[in-house]
Amino acid sequence: MNYYFQTHIKSRCIFIAFFTIFLFSCASHTTKKATYSEASQPGSVIQLYLADNDNNGVPIQESLKAYKGSSNVKKRIKAYNTEIESLYLSGVLQLGISKSNQANYSVLENLSVNEAAALFSLFPIDTAKWMNLVSTHSNLDKNETYEAAITAGLDPSVVFVAAASGFANSVTPLINSIGLVFYGQDEYSTTQVQFKPESETDWTQGLELTWEPIYGAFAGSIVYLEPDTIYDIEVAITDSSGNVEEYSFQQQTQPNSPPIDPNKIYYLSDIYSGGQLDLEALNIQGSKDGYAKIIGDGQVIQANSEVLSAVNIGSQAYVMLENLTIRGGQRYGIFAKKTHHIWIKGCDIAEYGRVAKDMRNNIAYSSTTNNSPINYDSGIYLERSGVAVVEECEVHSPNLGANSWVYGHPKGPNAMQVWAYHPEEQYRGQMIVRNNRFYGTQDRRFNDVIEGRKNFERTGGFVRDSAIYGNYLAYANDDLIEIDGSQQNVLVYDNEMTQGYAGISIAPNMLGPSYIFHNHIYDLGDETGKEWTAIKAGGLIAKPAGRTYIYENFIDVERNAIAASGVNGDTTFWVTTQNNVFLTQKTGYSVGYCIFDKEKYIGSSSTNDICYNKNTVDARYEFNWDNIIEHPSSDDLSYIEELKSSNEKLLEIEVGFVIPNISAMADEGSLLSPMSPSSVTEELWSLVATAYEHSPFSNQLKYGTTIVEDENTVVLTGNNWTKFEVDFTVTLDTVLELELAVDGSPEIVGVGFEDNNSVTGQRVAQFAGKQKWGIDASSYYDKSKPNISFPIGEYVQGQIKYLVLVLDNDNAQRTKNRDKATFKNVSLTSKKNDKHITDNYLIRLGPR
Repeated sequence: MNYYFQTHIKSRCIFIAFFTIFLFSCASHTTKKATYSEASQPGSVIQLYLADNDNNGVPIQESLKAYKGSSNVKKRIKAYNTEIESLYLSGVLQLGISKSNQANYSVLENLSVNEAAALFSLFPIDTAKWMNLVSTHSNLDKNETYEAAITAGLDPSVVFVAAASGFANSVTPLINSIGLVFYGQDEYSTTQVQFKPESETDWTQGLELTWEPIYGAFAGSIVYLEPDTIYDIEVAITDSSGNVEEYSFQQQTQPNSPPIDPNKIYYLSDIYSGGQLDLEALNIQGSKDGYAKIIGDGQVIQANSEVLSAVNIGSQAYVMLENLTIRGGQRYGIFAKKTHHIWIKGCDIAEYGRVAKDMRNNIAYSSTTNNSPINYDSGIYLERSGVAVVEECEVHSPNLGANSWVYGHPKGPNAMQVWAYHPEEQYRGQMIVRNNRFYGTQDRRFNDVIEGRKNFERTGGFVRDSAIYGNYLAYANDDLIEIDGSQQNVLVYDNEMTQGYAGISIAPNMLGPSYIFHNHIYDLGDETGKEWTAIKAGGLIAKPAGRTYIYENFIDVERNAIAASGVNGDTTFWVTTQNNVFLTQKTGYSVGYCIFDKEKYIGSSSTNDICYNKNTVDARYEFNWDNIIEHPSSDDLSYIEELKSSNEKLLEIEVGFVIPNISAMADEGSLLSPMSPSSVTEELWSLVATAYEHSPFSNQLKYGTTIVEDENTVVLTGNNWTKFEVDFTVTLDTVLELELAVDGSPEIVGVGFEDNNSVTGQRVAQFAGKQKWGIDASSYYDKSKPNISFPIGEYVQGQIKYLVLVLDNDNAQRTKNRDKATFKNVSLTSKKNDKHITDNYLIRLGPR
């Protein structure tokens, strides 16, 4: 972290501390300032706040009235103050932040309907968790539980599914990706994904699946796959006790073009004689064995303003439109409703939509008597339709442009509008929008270029398992892309985006995960030159609760790279960013930030991003400071200018920051290109036991002692897992060195490298013990030779918060357990050999 950034944080903390003292001194009584480092939702904030102020003699109701923090918390205090007091005193609120497997769930037994409603409102992100706990441990019957959940504002579809057996696991192929969802999972499990083409022998590591807290699932995507190819896929899900669920299966990606029924190929000139092309009237549709295909052969489809759309697909399924030139249509160039399996390729669409007959405050109306402004006219509108491909099309030159934000929220046409919630589940989502050019002009802009309907609903937008890639999108007075809504396995990548008020909107993400990677977003601005942010997020608490991964984008804008937008008054969002370049310019309140997050949600993180503001010549964040790891070149102006001016956006990174299945090669020869060869052995870190705080890890200390004999030696006895609070990064070349002596017959002896206070089998190297668990490192330990050298970087990489020493024996009684483990001279070194001789690599940013 650069020096300026450190001093900036210190000065900010001093100001916050001073302001907090002043704020609380004005209250009618003094309350202790709460530490919210573990808080992620209103319920956990309130639990920690009340716990911090529990001993100052102030009644709970007065403490609640004195709360001065987040508006999301204040709203819930106002609505449920009596229930909150009861839940706190009974210990129920504590369950919202406890990760212990020994949590006392009996406190839920006498829960009232109102208290249950309060819980669902206080912990909106953990829908699946609380539905399960209340249903299992309280005396409320099913109808009372439903009543409480719906009273709290939960989506009824979530309520009923969460309390039922749940969905079936799903594997959904697109052309170049596959979406995975595994239900009935535990939040503290870990996952591994690997895949390969059936014809090959070498496996490729995939992205870990991510926790989806609404339905209690793990979900994620495998990307950059070849079309029409069978892949072997293996998924391992390991729970906190080390139990592993393994899934092994095959899945074929979709082909690059659909099957065509040779008896249903129509040339436009043979079936069209002017006006609207109506496929319903012509009864043109195909089947799963072969699409019906209409091919443009020079004639222009020219519709007047009397018909809703120039081309009406209606509910006809299995239809392909190719190389059509389309003009006109009262509202739409192409329109489909409640259909599926549509393929639109190489079409040119323009001059569609209503024209202004009346202007009121610079907003267009279709008549002097109409009270609804002209809005949502579309080059392509797929309404409540799914399983579609739109590729290699141009949509441009609508009949009307949208107003700017000067006159209120922009209203006007879009290039494409999507509502992918088909009435049948099997046809929902699965939308592919690739390699298109959708553009307005400076004087005639779209509202949004790609717009989603029902943005604030889980049934809205692209819904699930969809991909938007390889497109050029330009000239909007609002967003260039909206994917608001469910966003489960929705991918936005390899796009070029410019000239919009905002780039990509993910506000809100109501399920997730969604992925935004390898995009180039630059030179934003509406028709007045105003802009907000390249990526717009918000609504995590009000419209829970999905996570977005933002990887390896190149963003060069004046105002913000990622920033909040209010959704029902809530600006909270959940993002994981890594290996991006965020360049901003302007300064001021809410302006010029790489990430502008007023709520500072603790689940978000920024790792190895270049963050640079041209005016302040430093990194500029409004974010959770503890979750930022800066790229080392964030302050290197010459490096950043070189990155910006180069046509090849190649970012130098350490190998520990490589993102599986995402990080793109800098040349065609290998996944990564070496930058700085070295054969040096270097000590990176050593455990000076007397200098680090230690405490029991998770809930794994059953009994025993932790003895720090000297600065180099730690002795564990009993059944004892001990963590040391550390701060270091493990890379591929990191080697763990230690001396180990084991007495007795324990089940597990090892060393863990954890990023939180939860047990993760894939982060613990086991050197000894009769139970097989964790990373098998037993071959590296010889009792007669205590020195161990283990290549931990080949198994665990990234930032480490806790070094965990493990001595485990659950089967031994306390009075009979004589087990002991002595850990001495624990250190990390970097030993590079012929296999791993590099420490820095080049990866490709922006569109491939």
